[in-house]
Amino acid sequence: MPLQPGIRAPDFSLPTTGGGTISLAGLKGRKVVLYFYPKDDTSGCTPEAQNFNRLRGRLRGAFEAAGAEIIGISPDSLKSHDKFRSKYGLDLTLAADEGKGMLEAYGVWTEKSMYGRKYMGVERTTVLIDRDGKVAKVWSKVKVPGHAEEVLEAAKAL
Repeated sequence: MPLQPGIRAPDFSLPTTGGGTISLAGLKGRKVVLYFYPKDDTSGCTPEAQNFNRLRGRLRGAFEAAGAEIIGISPDSLKSHDKFRSKYGLDLTLAADEGKGMLEAYGVWTEKSMYGRKYMGVERTTVLIDRDGKVAKVWSKVKVPGHAEEVLEAAKAL
């Protein structure tokens, strides 16, 4: 079941690109944007990452100025994440949830259907978490165009 605003966000600890580990507890006191995406280097996921990266980077830290940390999460491996970041010049933190425990805890590992075939996968979702670790806003079934900008505005207003 997807998260609802006002509840405490489930804690997590995941390996990240660059050889690190990230946890919600380690981000206490910061706003956190978790964007869950299905797969590295695909037609929807690439522009989504590029849009978040653009607002994080070239606009000189618009998300940082809003006090928000951005983390992209998918079930892909760190090796896949590293290739994805390198190929597109991304400077975002990407976390690997190959075991899908966090994806399940956040309610984004769901049954999907394509051409009549059912399978399990990530529902493109973004979760904004406030400085106290509570869910502030959830965007489900995200449409990529304009989404990063909408999330930035919500983070600024929080």
